[in-house]
Amino acid sequence: MWQKDKDHFIHPFTDFSVFHEEGCELITDSDGIYVEDSRGNRFIDGIAGLWCVNVGHGRAEIGQAMADQATRMAYFSTFNNLSNAPAAELSAKLAELAPSHLNHVFYSCGGSTANDATIRLVHYYFNRLGKPNKKRIISRNNAYHGTTYLAATLTGIESNNWAFDTLDHLVTHLSEANCYRRPEGMSEAEYCDHLVEEFEDTVAEIGADNIAAFIAEPIMGAGGVLVAPTGYHKRMQAVCRANEILYIADEVVTGFGRLGHFFASEAVFETQPDIINCAKGLSSGYAPLGATLISDEIYEVLGTPQGKGGVLSTGFTYSGHPVSCAAALKSIEIIEREAICENVREVGPYLERQLKTLGHHATVGNVRGSHFMMCLENVADKDTKALLPVEARVGDRIAFEAQKRGLIIRPVGHLNVISPTLIWTRETVDTAVAILDEALSAATESLQRDGFL
Repeated sequence: MWQKDKDHFIHPFTDFSVFHEEGCELITDSDGIYVEDSRGNRFIDGIAGLWCVNVGHGRAEIGQAMADQATRMAYFSTFNNLSNAPAAELSAKLAELAPSHLNHVFYSCGGSTANDATIRLVHYYFNRLGKPNKKRIISRNNAYHGTTYLAATLTGIESNNWAFDTLDHLVTHLSEANCYRRPEGMSEAEYCDHLVEEFEDTVAEIGADNIAAFIAEPIMGAGGVLVAPTGYHKRMQAVCRANEILYIADEVVTGFGRLGHFFASEAVFETQPDIINCAKGLSSGYAPLGATLISDEIYEVLGTPQGKGGVLSTGFTYSGHPVSCAAALKSIEIIEREAICENVREVGPYLERQLKTLGHHATVGNVRGSHFMMCLENVADKDTKALLPVEARVGDRIAFEAQKRGLIIRPVGHLNVISPTLIWTRETVDTAVAILDEALSAATESLQRDGFL
């Protein structure tokens, strides 16, 4: 299996400097908070697959729901005048869970395609309003919105697009909201003012008549689990409202319980987005599925016929796939029945506190995040916040040492991300943090031995 994988599978985000020799670790089994590799080693899953296995691994009832649907009717087109029961039921359930004005759902196959489809719909919306110049999308540096062509352009992580082409004429990036690296001497409140003013200046420079939407993750995920200053999202939305710019919340990561609520935009950040995009935790990763939740106001325009025979001519073969929708319905049922959002609200702050005890390690400059979405930023010097050289591979070292001890975390350059399944208990937190404590000590020793510290 290892050889077949190495010879034939092109993995997303492959590091080819080591892949040709080392290949990949094959994960073959899973159960609850654990995964197991092909050699029988068992690990606590500290990244929920990839931000997504919210209800935990091996949920037989999700598998059964998928099997029942697949054997009854695995697939049929949802184009034109056709539909299926799971897609209809899930649409109604999402409208119930989302902020009250978001009552319409457009399905795709994941987070990238959800964001891509959303921008296409936004442009169509303004075309229908007779405002064809409103095309520019405002995103942010270090944002992650996917890797399809347009979604990759929305993404503001520079390394993601090395040697790839992007549609730069459509997207402008603002500064990320990085409280840890805000200008020296600037308070958090002043930093918020600074970021909002940058947005206002950008709108004035480009012209509101040329800007269609602002897109933002409530908390940045792959860009470093960046939590914006208090009030930031609410104020950014106010700028949007004042300039007829749509506010798009990318809740692909934050949705379905990761911050203790099905959707974080309104419940946590007091915003009412015009559009919310979701994926990942929507089906707990059991089947590919993305969704764009659209406001009543936007739908009124989208749902108005262009003329006789006019259709909304966009969508996917697998839009509203019945097996994926069945998986999502069962995952949502489990989240509600087992009070998983309540578990996150109770255990999440404990995870935050325990991770912050790791600040005594030489490399840990910042521990940040919220609830089950956390990050360690590793530095060479805590006073200057200077980074270690890239060749030190500090994030990889720490992740390797943690995995040796039975915990999988995610290295992203000099960062380590912890985004576990949402069924962790306080006892699981204690075990994971103890492993991280040992891993950080071992990584520090190796960095010192190799002359990086």
